[in-house]
Amino acid sequence: MHKQIFIFLFSLVAFAANSQNIRFDGYVTDSGIVGLEMANVMAVNAENGVMEAYAITNDKGRFLLNLKPNSTYIVKVSYLGMKNKEVSVRTSTENITQNIMLEEGGFELDGVEIVREMPVSISGDTIIYNADSFKTGTERKLEDVLKKLPGVQVNADGEVEVEGKRVSKLMVEGKDFFDGDTKLGVKNIPADAIDKIQVLRNYNEVSALKGLGNDEESVAMNIKLKDGKKNFWFGDVSAGIGIGHEESRYIANPKLFYYNPKFSVGILSNFNNIGELPLTVQDYFKFSGGFKNMMRKGGTNFNVASNDLGISLMRNNRAKEIETQFGATNFSYNISKSWSLSGFGILSSSTTEMETESKVEILNTGVVEERKDVSLQNNNLGLFKLSSTYKPNTKLQFDYDVLMKISGQDENNALLRNVTAGGIQNSENIWTAKEQNPLSVNQNVSLYYTASDKNVFAFEMQHLYQDEDPFYNANLQSQPFDFIGYDGGQNRNNINQQRFVRTNKIDSKLDYYYMLTPKSNINVTLGNTYSHQNFDTNIFQILDNELVNSLAAAENSNDVRYIFNDAFLGLHYKFITGKFTFTPGFSVHNYSMLDDQNATENKKSFVKILPDVYALYQIKKSESLTYNFSLSNDFTDINQLAEGYVFSNYNSLFRGNRNLENATSQVHSLRYFKYNMFNFENIFAFANYSRRVDAIKTAAIFEGINQTSSPYQSNFADENFSANGQYGRSFLKNYKASASVGINWSKYNNIQNGEQITSESFTQNYTLKGSTNFKKMPNLELGYNLVINEYSNSTFYTQRPFAKLDYYFLNSFSLVTEYEFFHYKNEDKTVINNYDFLTASLIFKKPSSKWEYKISGTNLLNTKSLNDDSFTQFASRTSQYKVQPRYLIFGLSYNL
Repeated sequence: MHKQIFIFLFSLVAFAANSQNIRFDGYVTDSGIVGLEMANVMAVNAENGVMEAYAITNDKGRFLLNLKPNSTYIVKVSYLGMKNKEVSVRTSTENITQNIMLEEGGFELDGVEIVREMPVSISGDTIIYNADSFKTGTERKLEDVLKKLPGVQVNADGEVEVEGKRVSKLMVEGKDFFDGDTKLGVKNIPADAIDKIQVLRNYNEVSALKGLGNDEESVAMNIKLKDGKKNFWFGDVSAGIGIGHEESRYIANPKLFYYNPKFSVGILSNFNNIGELPLTVQDYFKFSGGFKNMMRKGGTNFNVASNDLGISLMRNNRAKEIETQFGATNFSYNISKSWSLSGFGILSSSTTEMETESKVEILNTGVVEERKDVSLQNNNLGLFKLSSTYKPNTKLQFDYDVLMKISGQDENNALLRNVTAGGIQNSENIWTAKEQNPLSVNQNVSLYYTASDKNVFAFEMQHLYQDEDPFYNANLQSQPFDFIGYDGGQNRNNINQQRFVRTNKIDSKLDYYYMLTPKSNINVTLGNTYSHQNFDTNIFQILDNELVNSLAAAENSNDVRYIFNDAFLGLHYKFITGKFTFTPGFSVHNYSMLDDQNATENKKSFVKILPDVYALYQIKKSESLTYNFSLSNDFTDINQLAEGYVFSNYNSLFRGNRNLENATSQVHSLRYFKYNMFNFENIFAFANYSRRVDAIKTAAIFEGINQTSSPYQSNFADENFSANGQYGRSFLKNYKASASVGINWSKYNNIQNGEQITSESFTQNYTLKGSTNFKKMPNLELGYNLVINEYSNSTFYTQRPFAKLDYYFLNSFSLVTEYEFFHYKNEDKTVINNYDFLTASLIFKKPSSKWEYKISGTNLLNTKSLNDDSFTQFASRTSQYKVQPRYLIFGLSYNL
């Protein structure tokens, strides 16, 4: 019902606007009457000099402008290599069709003025957005501007997508901004400082390699600043206090930036207890620092697993209570024309209180666990990166990067659980404690040398050092597992485990490219992956009298050493014929593995050939179809090979298997993309199918809710199919609409209580959205989202209509309000919950003033909790967790 209402309202507004415009269309041609694609066409009102409409011609040279009736316009047309042309047009109440012919002889600089005024233009692989053309006055940060650009999306985590591809690098004035993550940029760069937003398609940061490989999936974004923001400090210093709360609430949020051609620095900080979290734990662990996936063409997947303890993660940065201290700085410095340094440092500390009620159903057993959890977390996170680039000439480039991650985390949890098994209920109180202080240092050395126009060499080497020391303690009333040497005559079962994991991993490869013709090359790769890991664990019991029972039996501990080596030779041939680009290839691998545990060594080695294919059909300049196929070997690291017990959760005990072999995966992916500058129509669709044979799966034995598991090599294939697509377009100058769909289907095979089981999950996600972008009127966004999570034992539905209103009025006030309504239920209707969120802010700032006054409210409807659900290969879970209450904040900001 919500969906139909939104469509009706949006269509009504669009119809009303359409009735007020007339259409001016035609073709831009050269002297030979050949249509010119991507010519710039702009209509300027002759009376006030305001640009009121613009277009970029399609592949046939056609343009379309929506103009006001009974008005006079100067229509300006430009095209690279042609003379600019101006045409006077007087509108009436009838549509007008008129062709415009350009003459040869123009110079590149002739188009500068018109391109600067155009809201959107294209130059080669770069899309250039004029930010002021999309601002309405309510924007405060880069994120607010990006959400209004056609073809650009920003999700809740601050990740930016263009044409369905994730933006992997964000730069300001060509300099990296916290390389490896876009969130800090989109959430902090001031909107009023932005002049142009450049989307760099087919991006390769190494100019010597551009065009030699397949860069079509790589997208970067560069922010150009306004002239008044260069060579000067800019930013804002803001602070706020809570109004009418029993407990004091505060926020302090200074942000300062300085940019010039030689030196730049950005300083961010945030101190608050209202739930703003600039860097979440999820952000920390996925922060790549911009390090490249060197071995993506190698055919081997050997990923070092994280030994984190599963410290509870917040949903959408929401929890019962959050207090944060955050500071970060980003810099770049050009020592000389050929040598530059850059880097960043991030420190974050947060204290989080979470309260959750959940229900877990173990598949095929009838066992149900209901829990009430209260947890208190402390997260101290540090990230530091230093990068150096030396490029004395166009033929040589030397890069060095080092990224260090260091953190200290602890969580104390108290829970009451109620287990129903065989019609019998048992309840108990459980206390758990988790602590971990992981450290990782990642270094990268790269050398690129262009010997001649036909010969290019690239050497890359990356070293990862990782040290992890997670500690886990569970204090239970029941005895979950029968360890050898365990004293079961205690009032409480106090079980502990220490874990120490150290990893040294080196990836290195040498690429040689030989240009056969201007449209073909051969790539020879010689590479090696070497990993050395140590895994030490021990389980012990604290008795009621506080003495330690060491549980010294060999099966209760691990002392394992594991060495993995992959030496490979790859060959790829890239050639372009007409609209097609093909890159077939293969790699030959010599694998060797050794694990040393239980006073014995286990050695394995074999040779494997792995093919891969890349194909691109460039249908038009802005329309393409891409296919990828790869066959890869998937290897586990030391975590699944250690045969001593690992106790990492109060109801889960794991034991590895040193006889595991590799799995083999074949992956097919297909991507379609179309971008039409004529009406800003953007279409993308992506489908991926993977099939893994000899997969490493889990054999689990359940005793009630308690699980003892071990990995094994499955004879049955795991499969996954995912697809997503979106259609969006702008129309009538001020309107934008989109529809998107995403599906994910997975099938897994495991052994449960001695029987082979197959479990499936199927997720569907549908979104319909429309918005306006007026300069002097309120702007409205309406949307509807439906998520269906279908698991083996239940199906969950989440319907979410949403709306956003932003309005800049009286040349000083900005009003922004957002509303979301959630209707959550399961198929049996035993779980039904409705909740909604409303946020709003009113800002007063005179155009000439540096002071800004703001009153804002979060969770204005004072919603108490949220719902979500999840699926593992043995269980499904639905949960409800408490969130922060309503906060009203009065803020004051000074803009530099």
